[in-house]
Amino acid sequence: MGRQNWRPGNQLYPLPAVMVSVGDAPENYNIITVSWTGTICSDPAMCYISVRPERHSYEIIKRTGEFVINLTTEQLAFATDWCGVRSGREVDKFAEMRLTPVASHVVRCPSIAESPVSIECRVKQIIPLGTHDMFVANVVNVSADDQYIDPATGAFDLSKAHPLCYSHGKYYALGREIGHFGFSVKKKKKKGKK
Repeated sequence: MGRQNWRPGNQLYPLPAVMVSVGDAPENYNIITVSWTGTICSDPAMCYISVRPERHSYEIIKRTGEFVINLTTEQLAFATDWCGVRSGREVDKFAEMRLTPVASHVVRCPSIAESPVSIECRVKQIIPLGTHDMFVANVVNVSADDQYIDPATGAFDLSKAHPLCYSHGKYYALGREIGHFGFSVKKKKKKGKK
């Protein structure tokens, strides 16, 4: 079995496919689809998105200093893709995709009601990187749709949400759970002992 060189930019997979909502008033609300995103710190909670400066949402985020990362689902796959290939300079993405802008709890930009989880972010730093600039942000609020919360544990049930991910130009549904953090070192109970 051989190995071959792989072009830069495709090292990590799959990537989250998220819809980032921006704007501080209904007339400038927009949605940008992003796959360069992730958690970068747990305390304080911080995330990032990387955006090309020529994108319509770039200047809105830079001006307002806020955005919301809205997680996506299989059901939102069409809207996720569409919002990534159409420009908010030309269309109202909320209206065209029949997505519902709802007031966020802390930031001025809207969250997307149809998203299972919305992560409200306030920009801390902008780092120019090359093709993209990274918006490093503090997470100021997270809201989750009640239908995905397990009433017994209060935990978010990812399997119910059917999350969407992205790899090499294609969208994928995530599969079944195969373990949990620490399962590889958990001691097994001996049979017959309580």
